[in-house]
Amino acid sequence: MNNIDHIENIYFIGIGGIGMSALARFFKSQGKNVAGYDKTATELTKALVAEDIPVIYRDAVDAVPGEFLEDKESLIVYTPAVPKDHHQFEFFMNQDYVVIKRAALLGLVTRDRFTLAVAGTHGKTTTTAILAHLLKESNAEVTAFLGGISEELNSNLMLNGDKVVVVEADEFDRSFLHLSPNIAAITSMDADHLDIYGVEEHLQASFRSFAGLVPKDGKLFVKNGLPLDGITIGIEDDSDFTAVNIKVENGAYRFDLETPNEVIKDLQFYLPGKHNLLNAITALAMAITFGSPTEDIARALYSFKGVKRRFTYKIKSENFVLIDDYAHHPAEIAAVYQAVREMHPGKKVLAIFQPHLYSRTRDFSDEFAANLSKFEEVVLLDIYPAREKPIQGITSEWLLEKIDNEKKALLAKEELYDKIKHSSAEVVVLMGAGDIGVEAEKLTKKFADES
Repeated sequence: MNNIDHIENIYFIGIGGIGMSALARFFKSQGKNVAGYDKTATELTKALVAEDIPVIYRDAVDAVPGEFLEDKESLIVYTPAVPKDHHQFEFFMNQDYVVIKRAALLGLVTRDRFTLAVAGTHGKTTTTAILAHLLKESNAEVTAFLGGISEELNSNLMLNGDKVVVVEADEFDRSFLHLSPNIAAITSMDADHLDIYGVEEHLQASFRSFAGLVPKDGKLFVKNGLPLDGITIGIEDDSDFTAVNIKVENGAYRFDLETPNEVIKDLQFYLPGKHNLLNAITALAMAITFGSPTEDIARALYSFKGVKRRFTYKIKSENFVLIDDYAHHPAEIAAVYQAVREMHPGKKVLAIFQPHLYSRTRDFSDEFAANLSKFEEVVLLDIYPAREKPIQGITSEWLLEKIDNEKKALLAKEELYDKIKHSSAEVVVLMGAGDIGVEAEKLTKKFADES
């Protein structure tokens, strides 16, 4: 399929996903009739309904609004997470409708617009959000598709014009190979999604294929040390774009940015952790290369608020700190640990982790255990299965055994409040990509009601 201008109706199966909901919002803004199915109601699906995008929670063909069924030119969009025996999916596949993956639709959006794309196993959501903010604040006419909810926008979609697209390039299921990037970045290539790729070498080959999508007159940015040719990004090293003279003041980074052409002095950035500083440098490099004026992006970086569930402070007082983070890979847990230590030196930290996927827990169990063992106290929740069926022997109890820490426990969600109350920890970090974010909200409310 090459063009969707003539299409009036678009139906999304899995509309509550972070990438799907952004596309639904975008096409609604383009005047299309949009609706979709999802398994359960969430804050995201409720927000879509409030924006006049119907969401159906019953997997039956007769639950689909009539106009999508009657119009054989309706476009049906699905994610790889949709099971193949899904009744609506099966119906549309077996009838004469156009059915495409989410990634292919996003690819169509980028094909005819100047596109900046951020890829990487970690860091892409925050980098994309910073980049979109920098471009918007320097008056670029930009649409951005984010893999998280921006604190500024309270949305995963930025609509600030239609000449430039900023997009998160997702390696899952090789989705990013549908994109047409003019300027691209690769923030990291750590092993992940081995349920899809099998071995790390196949994942790395996929990233090399993505890098190959950048045209000769385009630009590719890579984290220094990755086995790729590109403009390098780093911290206090010999990279083409590197942060130097870094200080932490009042919970913020102050630093100078060395570029191939100049030194930009005294930048300020409020997201904790060296991993976030590297994300900021990547976004700055892309914005500068795009042509954003230096004074605009310096001011914009200072005002960037962050992405929900990316080292988000839910409670921050002198005696107690509660942080919510999306970390679901060992490298991300290590990054959270570094950020907590830097921002809250000398404080005792309780880490509460909800493993995400049986396969990921199995594939990286030793790395998870090593990184979790560094915290003063560790609590595990049961594995969040997402799209997977259980794997025999792979449980949170099994992972807990591997953690080298006397203060460790496996708890139910209902036990977290009492655990935190009776802990001597001054900083509590909740981590995971499942529904642990919902628990963070509940705990925040409970502690607020107490005070």
